[in-house]
Amino acid sequence: MQEEVVIVGAGQAGAQVAQSLRQGGFEGPLRLIGDEPHPPYQRPPLSKKFLAGEVDAEGLWLRPPAFFETNNIDHIPGARVVAIDRGAKRLQLENGDTLSYGKLVLATGTDARRLKLDGADKKGVVTLRSIADVDDIRERMKSSQRVAIIGAGYIGLEVAAVAKALGKSVSVIEAQDRPMKRVVSEAVSDYFTKLHRDQGIDLRLNTGIDAIVGDETVSGVKLNNGEIVPAELVLVAVGAEPNDHLAEEAGLEVDNGILVDGSGQTSDPDIYAVGDCTRFYSNRYQRSVRMESVQNAIDQAKAAAQAILGQDVDYDPLPWFWSDQYDIKLQIAGLSEGYDDTVIVGAPDDNKFYVAYLNAGRLIAVDSINSPRSHMMARRVIGETWREGLLPDA
Repeated sequence: MQEEVVIVGAGQAGAQVAQSLRQGGFEGPLRLIGDEPHPPYQRPPLSKKFLAGEVDAEGLWLRPPAFFETNNIDHIPGARVVAIDRGAKRLQLENGDTLSYGKLVLATGTDARRLKLDGADKKGVVTLRSIADVDDIRERMKSSQRVAIIGAGYIGLEVAAVAKALGKSVSVIEAQDRPMKRVVSEAVSDYFTKLHRDQGIDLRLNTGIDAIVGDETVSGVKLNNGEIVPAELVLVAVGAEPNDHLAEEAGLEVDNGILVDGSGQTSDPDIYAVGDCTRFYSNRYQRSVRMESVQNAIDQAKAAAQAILGQDVDYDPLPWFWSDQYDIKLQIAGLSEGYDDTVIVGAPDDNKFYVAYLNAGRLIAVDSINSPRSHMMARRVIGETWREGLLPDA
C-alpha cells in the first residue's frame, strides 16, 4: 500500500500536487488541508475581476468540489496546522486533532507584509490576500469615497485601477522613485506612472509615511512631510512574506522561504514544499530564487508530484507573470535582474510595445504591454543559447 500523502495548503500549488499525483497513478490516501472555508481557488483575480464584482467566489474555484470527491482527495477546509512532529510523522491541528503522514507537502504560500507604523491596526486599514479580505474591502468601500493605497506594486496598482473605475478618489503612496521598481525597467515604470495619473490617480513617488491617523477608524495617512492624505479606507500593499514559520519551527532549513532542491524536497526527505513559500537554486539564473507566480505554483507542484512518484526531476523554470490595470495587460517573461541593456520595440503612446532586457547581448527577459505575441515568443526564446539579433516582433 502506498504511503499517505498530506498536503498543507489548499491553494494553486497544493491543489496541483493533489491533481498531479492522481493523474500520475498515485492510488494511496491523499489529504489536502486548507485554512480557508473555500475549495482551492485562483488568487490573481482577487485584486482585479473579483474586487470589481465581475466574478463571484465560485468563479474563482480551480475545480468544482465534486472533483476532489471523484478523485478520492480528502479536502479538509477550515483547518489550520500548527505543528509538525517530524519524528512521529504527525501533524498537530489548531482544533487539537492530529494527522499522520507518509509524505508531507507544504504549500503554505505567503502572508501580506504588515507595516510597523503607528495606527496600522486601526479599523479600515486592510491587506489583500484572500476572498475574505476582498469581501471586507468591498464592504468598506461602499462607505468610503477616498481610498489610499500604500505601495505601487502589482496589487496596489491593480486595486487603484478598480477603485477608480468604481468612482473613488484614489491616492497611491510609494517610497521608491517609480512604480514596480523591483520588477520592471524605468521605461515600463514611466508608462504606468503616466497611465495612472492620466486616469486621475494621485500617485506620489519618493514619499515616506509617518503614521496612519484617525480615532478607532482610519481617517488618513500622515506623510513624512507632515501632510495628511485623507482616506476612509487604506490598503497596505507592500509585498508578501513567505509563510515558512511552520517549517522553521519543525527544524527545516529556511531562508526567506523554505529551502528545497530541484525536486521540491526539503532538508527532510519525507517533506516537500512547493509554490510561493519556497526558495530554490536556479542554474538558469545562477542564484537562489523565490517566485510568487501562478506559473511557479503549478510547475513546481507538478515536479514535486513526479518526485513523490519516484521520478527524477530537476525544476529550473522560465518564470512568467502578468498584471491587468484598466484595459492594459502587462506580461513578463523571465527575470530582468542583472540586465545591462534594454531595447524598446513598438510605441508606448500606442499602448502596445515591449521592452527586451539583455545581459552581455543575451536576451534574459521581456516585458510586453498589450503585446501577447511578443510575450509568447519571448517565453520560447529566453534560456536558449545566444543567437544574434533574436528579438520577438511587437
